[in-house]
Amino acid sequence: MAVTDDYLQYTLEQLAGLGRVITRRMFGAVGLYHEGRFFGLIADDTLYFKVNDSNRGDYEARGMGRFRPYPNKPQLSMTYYEVPADTLEDADECMVWARKSVAVAAAAITGRRPSRPRKNLHPQ
Repeated sequence: MAVTDDYLQYTLEQLAGLGRVITRRMFGAVGLYHEGRFFGLIADDTLYFKVNDSNRGDYEARGMGRFRPYPNKPQLSMTYYEVPADTLEDADECMVWARKSVAVAAAAITGRRPSRPRKNLHPQ
């Protein structure tokens, strides 16, 4: 899952309109974060954006596949879909797709159930 520096830099240039995008290397891939939200990843010089029911159709209509981290286990996939090459090449269109994925990432954070309060192990 190597990511070349050239591809990473190109992708970041295409996402420049989004504002500050933080990258984190992980397991041979690169995670993309905006305002603390994990909205995309790059693996094998391929860009993937986070999806849910609100934007999955955009990817499926273009025949794009899900990110599958384990080649020997194709049944396992994540909620990230490959960004079409022509979308990545058009910075304005790429921004539209990226913003939707940032919104999906934000919804995933706010949609989580709150953690249960801890029991007081030392009552007073």
